Amino acid sequence: MLRTVLTMIQVFASLAIVALVLLQRGRGADAGAGFGAGASGSVFGARGATTGLSRSTAVFAAIFMINSLALAWLGTRPSTMAPGGLIGPSATTVEPAATVSSPATLESPVPAQPAPEAAVPQADTVVPPAPSNAPAP
Repeated sequence: MLRTVLTMIQVFASLAIVALVLLQRGRGADAGAGFGAGASGSVFGARGATTGLSRSTAVFAAIFMINSLALAWLGTRPSTMAPGGLIGPSATTVEPAATVSSPATLESPVPAQPAPEAAVPQADTVVPPAPSNAPAP
């Protein structure tokens, strides 16, 4: 919500800066005053609009810069909002899936039996050598 408000302020400040800059007279307008174009400056009074428009442009430029820094800071922060709607978390929250455990860890009335060991050959059993494909001498 804060990001939305700051974005709206940013848009308003940028549009105000553009409008104020377009309203101001350029530096070259003073040169035209010597040739009869000086009457256009009398709309804003004897001092002209340079002081009021310049100050308001500077104020909006400061607002724009501070707001840009605030938006950049908000953009780099990790989002800490929990998923949910405007009124809070949803009523149907999904629990994490339970891990599958082995049957020995399940509660049962029969105690767990050790697994039978693999058949190990006895020491007195003779294993014949593997036949070789080499020719006899």
